[in-house]
Amino acid sequence: MQFGRYYEEFEVGAVYKHWPGKTVTEYDDHLFCLLTMNHHPLHMDAHYAAETTDFGKNVVVGNYIYSLLLGMSVPDVSGKAIANLEIESLRHIKPTFHGDTIYGETEVLDKTPSKSKDDRGVVYVETRGYKQDGTVVCVFRRKVMVPKRSYGDARGGEQPGRPEPKE
Repeated sequence: MQFGRYYEEFEVGAVYKHWPGKTVTEYDDHLFCLLTMNHHPLHMDAHYAAETTDFGKNVVVGNYIYSLLLGMSVPDVSGKAIANLEIESLRHIKPTFHGDTIYGETEVLDKTPSKSKDDRGVVYVETRGYKQDGTVVCVFRRKVMVPKRSYGDARGGEQPGRPEPKE
């Protein structure tokens, strides 16, 4: 199974549909909020959300949705990355609620060979996240430095650092 891509494998215009999706639970949302110390009642307090917000219920914290989509994209986009260079933009389009299932896809917008090192390049991508009904909830663009195949071959190929079992 492929994990990430070499620079040569990216094609401008290609769209990678990340699989599987993830159903967001109340537990996921609350744990993420607690881990990141975001205790806003919109995310943590069902009574507050029901009584005082336009949504009438808790909204999943947006950074969890972003993180989820970023993680979903790793096997298709950045699994071989040397570095994530930049998040150019991040837009939360619509809210996500407990019980929604998030799916993601990433489109390759551009790619540029490195000017300083011939064994790598920068890939510019846009990742879109959407719910089970197709509603887009999150869109972000980023630049990822990825190796060329020569870089990978020089460091152990497809699974660098993997030990062999001893008997």
